[in-house]
Amino acid sequence: MNKLINIHTVWALLMLLTLATWTSGVLTLDGTLIASLITLSIIIKGWLIIRDFMGLKGVSLLWRAIMYGWLWIVCLGILLMYLVS
Repeated sequence: MNKLINIHTVWALLMLLTLATWTSGVLTLDGTLIASLITLSIIIKGWLIIRDFMGLKGVSLLWRAIMYGWLWIVCLGILLMYLVS
């Protein structure tokens, strides 16, 4: 039962973060602050997906480091390219 509640809670949080990102696009908000907040939202969503939906919560540190490292490198690389341009 706890697993179902956890997954539903994670799903609701993912939906809220998606709606927040969509809302910032509809309101045509732009700038460095918004780009940083959207990147933070993507990192949180990726972390939740890796941990709960991919089932990597209980695996070895190596696999978690690979997945979370990839997430951080890609997200920060995109943010860096936005800031440089």
